[in-house]
Amino acid sequence: MPYASLRDFISHLENQGRLVRVSHPVSPELEMTEIQTRLLAEEGPAVLFENVVHQDGTPYGIPVLVNLFGTVERVALGMERTPEQLREVGETLAFLRQPEPPASLKEAWSNLPLLKTVMAMKPKNVSSAPCQEVVLTGDDIDLAKLPIQTCWPGEPAPLITWPLVVTKGPGDEKTDVYNLGIYRMQVLGKDKTLMRWLKHRGGAQHYARWKNQKPDPLPAAVVLGSDPGTIIAAVTPVPDTLSEYQFAGLLRGKKVELVDCKTVPLKVPANAEIILEGFVSLDEYGDEGPYGDHTGYYNSVEPFPIFTVTAITMRKNPIYLSTFTGRPPDEPSVLGEALNEVFIPLIQQQFPEITDFWLPPEGCSYRIAVVSMKKAYPGHAKRVMLGVWSYLRQFMYTKWVIVVDDDINARDWKDVMWAVSTKMDPARDITVIEGTPIDYLDFASPESGLGSKIGLDATDKWEPETKREWGEEIRMDQEVIDKVDDIWADLGLPGSGKAIWKK
Repeated sequence: MPYASLRDFISHLENQGRLVRVSHPVSPELEMTEIQTRLLAEEGPAVLFENVVHQDGTPYGIPVLVNLFGTVERVALGMERTPEQLREVGETLAFLRQPEPPASLKEAWSNLPLLKTVMAMKPKNVSSAPCQEVVLTGDDIDLAKLPIQTCWPGEPAPLITWPLVVTKGPGDEKTDVYNLGIYRMQVLGKDKTLMRWLKHRGGAQHYARWKNQKPDPLPAAVVLGSDPGTIIAAVTPVPDTLSEYQFAGLLRGKKVELVDCKTVPLKVPANAEIILEGFVSLDEYGDEGPYGDHTGYYNSVEPFPIFTVTAITMRKNPIYLSTFTGRPPDEPSVLGEALNEVFIPLIQQQFPEITDFWLPPEGCSYRIAVVSMKKAYPGHAKRVMLGVWSYLRQFMYTKWVIVVDDDINARDWKDVMWAVSTKMDPARDITVIEGTPIDYLDFASPESGLGSKIGLDATDKWEPETKREWGEEIRMDQEVIDKVDDIWADLGLPGSGKAIWKK
């Protein structure tokens, strides 16, 4: 059965031994981060801190859930799948992004059920909801009552780290449908935060179009703790013309139930834990940071618009969902590792010659990509590099693209480094592109938000890429490989005895 709420997922994880409750007093100021770093390093369980306290020891009265998606297995479980089934999600997304004309009537009929399912997953509206059992407005609004995490030393204020920010564009175009994005929010006071969204993200694009067409601030709602399908939909590369609410229904196999907000014209998940309703100012900004980020550094201070809270609604006994970002491993890097499998069918749809695509977690989720491909002509590797940078906006900040042949394991650094060291001439096989968009958090770039990218062609070279005769790689005779496979068990040697040669 689909998880109807975060609580359903918590119960499932706890029954399987994948969640631990902690009753010992723990502060959200730095202590939770230190505990999470140790859990993530060893693929530990999700944790529900039941006794969260202020620095003076007084209780918040609201438990905090952390490390929810601390393993790829739990990310997949949130979609009610196994890690091996994640690529199927990407195949569905590839079809939704750009459905190809059916090759036959039979194929058209086979696609019909998926299209019907997508259309049937439009959210269901309800008139009352658990997320509105408690409604706080006016002077009762106080963000300090929430156990908002302070992740790293020296940060200027607590930071909301797992918000699903709900926005809607100014018009009726398909790109103005409901968007869910995760944008961290620095607390400024009882009823104000900053809304840190980068310009290429869906919420920021709604904001830019709204600012061009409307005089009033942009309505927004912040969901703190929803069912796992809705959370994961918010970080998945859903087509701009499809709402994350609808895709969440597809992931869950059941429509998302939505309820009207109390003070803004938006709809939010009825079974959520906590909702912050409010408006994003069109002309009032504040400096955000410095905060510890997924790069392992503190980010530079940049201005972002101010979000003013007009209501806090919640369950009677809510659970606060939190996380931190830092040098991998952190939850974003684990999510990136899981979503890597979702990206592959999307890229293969445009470039079928790609056989594998790998975003190493230590590359800060997306800054390094390794691509294996079936090379078909000279210069083919460079075409693939340019395709990676341009096809999905998720990879506009990818600095390094390493392209290898399909007989190289793109996920094995030993294999990749061998290809780099034996198949590359630095002057010939390195492509550098300057003046491109770069994450402003990247201090290595010469200008904030603008820098260069590099592509490494570590494939075999073909005429006219080289004038020299290309070397022949060493490989054992297949009959000898087969013979040793047959006798390995009789040799009395340790290890699996698996052959090192690729087919």
